[in-house]
Amino acid sequence: MTVSNTSTSTTETAGAGTEQPGLPGQRRSDGVGRAQAAHQGVREAWAVLHRVVAELPDPAFREPSLLPGWSRAHVVSHLARNADALVNLLTWARTGVEHPAYTSRADRDADIEDGSTRVAQVIREDLYAACDRFHTAIARLGESDWAAVVAHPSGRTLPAAEVPELALFEAWNHLVDLDAGTGYADIPAGHLDRLLDLAVRPHRARTEGLPLRLVADLPDGRQRTWELAIATHSSSRELAGPAPVVLGWLAGRSDGSALTGTPPELGAWG
Repeated sequence: MTVSNTSTSTTETAGAGTEQPGLPGQRRSDGVGRAQAAHQGVREAWAVLHRVVAELPDPAFREPSLLPGWSRAHVVSHLARNADALVNLLTWARTGVEHPAYTSRADRDADIEDGSTRVAQVIREDLYAACDRFHTAIARLGESDWAAVVAHPSGRTLPAAEVPELALFEAWNHLVDLDAGTGYADIPAGHLDRLLDLAVRPHRARTEGLPLRLVADLPDGRQRTWELAIATHSSSRELAGPAPVVLGWLAGRSDGSALTGTPPELGAWG
């Protein structure tokens, strides 16, 4: 990764998945700090999620979410099962014994569908319990465990230190999906930084593709720029906009029409 900093902007090029220089112990310590910071972010995001879910009237669980074909009950059930899936990855990292996030895509989908049929209070309590299991799994990891390599449901590998960031991404995106008063503009600036890094990762890892510069203006006045490789055609070579709008487009929650430039179609994040 090539990074150049000024007082107000950061430019980052594709290929950011390459390992950074430094001693192994330094990289491990950096990974632990990154995981701990992301876990604190998860606590903050889940506090918002739990409040929203607690205040949601029982009948509202049966109403549509912003995800096609899913009710709010589906979204909350998915968040609970995803927390358990991430516990599996943390257990894998701690024990060295493979624990896939999900046994299969079909089982994942069936668990969400079955969970969505329960009464609202059971759905709430299931979410709270799953989040508690995640926190417990985090607490059980030793420092060296964070460097263990596990597998994302998409098949890509990642260090366990990135697992809390996945939970953070899921929490905020699905809070928006609940359509219960939380939008991308409500995400704290510090969380936006992490979420944008996650959302651009698939497009920075490509070695081939059409070049696209993506510019995000953060609420605190900073500007971040990424040089991406996009698989689909776009008539624009640069897209720009407020960070919440950029994130919504990268996460597949908007068509990007509010951005400056003509955005290409993106596949599902993962």
